[in-house]
Amino acid sequence: MFEIHHKASGCSARAGILKLPHGEVQTPAFMPVGTQAAVKTTGAEDLERIGFQMILSNTYHLILRPGIETISKIGGLHKFMGWSRPILTDSGGYQVMSLALARKILPDKVRFKSHIDGTVLELSPEKAVEAQRALGVDISMALDVCPALPCTQNEMLEAMELTHAWAERSLAAKHSDQILFGIVQGGTSEELREQSIGFISHLPFDGFAIGGVSVGEPKESQHPVVEFCAPKLPENQPRYLMGVGTPKDIVHAVKHGCDLFDCVLPTRMARHNCVYTLNGVVNILNEKWKTHDGPFDERSVFDVTSRYTAAYIRHLFKSGEPLGPRLATIHNLAFYHRLMREIRQAIVDDSWPALEERYANA
Repeated sequence: MFEIHHKASGCSARAGILKLPHGEVQTPAFMPVGTQAAVKTTGAEDLERIGFQMILSNTYHLILRPGIETISKIGGLHKFMGWSRPILTDSGGYQVMSLALARKILPDKVRFKSHIDGTVLELSPEKAVEAQRALGVDISMALDVCPALPCTQNEMLEAMELTHAWAERSLAAKHSDQILFGIVQGGTSEELREQSIGFISHLPFDGFAIGGVSVGEPKESQHPVVEFCAPKLPENQPRYLMGVGTPKDIVHAVKHGCDLFDCVLPTRMARHNCVYTLNGVVNILNEKWKTHDGPFDERSVFDVTSRYTAAYIRHLFKSGEPLGPRLATIHNLAFYHRLMREIRQAIVDDSWPALEERYANA
């Protein structure tokens, strides 16, 4: 399923191929987030044109709407959303953290109160695995408990212990045709992370994820967790850093051996008037762009948006035109796709220091 083809010298970055039922994915890879079977403001044709090979969706939200049975009857998530390439689904573990005010964690499951209509949804490790199989996705995730940070040592311990118990139950529920990843928890505690890596990495998962980062902790706490965890995960299986991050976060994580990433930032920032450039994040609404007959950054021009000037995109945002956020989203996704392509090339060419320098201000 996973082959490592190149390793960078001087760091732990590696480039390879992830072979999945719906196609191959060159790693390191970034997955745009399509929580509700849609990457906001874009269609499958946009993502294909940019060049993405895999996207992410969310089991919890799809259970609520339109329902797993509905998607299954239509032929699975790929057909439902018109996307023929690989899909990874989060199990709903992130919602255990993000919807803390509307859920109760029990020893055997999580009970949610729907944010849509208030109905009760119970999500167990077995139900999460079965739902992802019914969706027909390429990679399923085990249901975990993701504690919001900062939190106490005891809260991190309790979340880790439930994650471990649920990992075993997830594997027991896994069908032979499913690819299932396990998740390491433990918050910012090296002691707990060490325990979690030891437990999860000795289970027969097809890949391993580092969870519980980018969930409220300061940036200076995130990087040490990645540096500690990534090299300790099995060398010959994919390593997925969940929910990360900025371009510099991704470069840092690849340097320490991570292979897969997802994050809402490129799409969310676009809807909040911001585009990524090699000179940093640019505020589209700044007065300086009002009459700028060119791109926001000469070094960050992409075929999918090159015809539109900074002045025009600013006008769209100021006018409340939906095309503005759409163009900004496509630009940001193209920026992230180029980032991953250049990361892979730097590993193959052994030009990693130059790559780090290029994205130092991004």
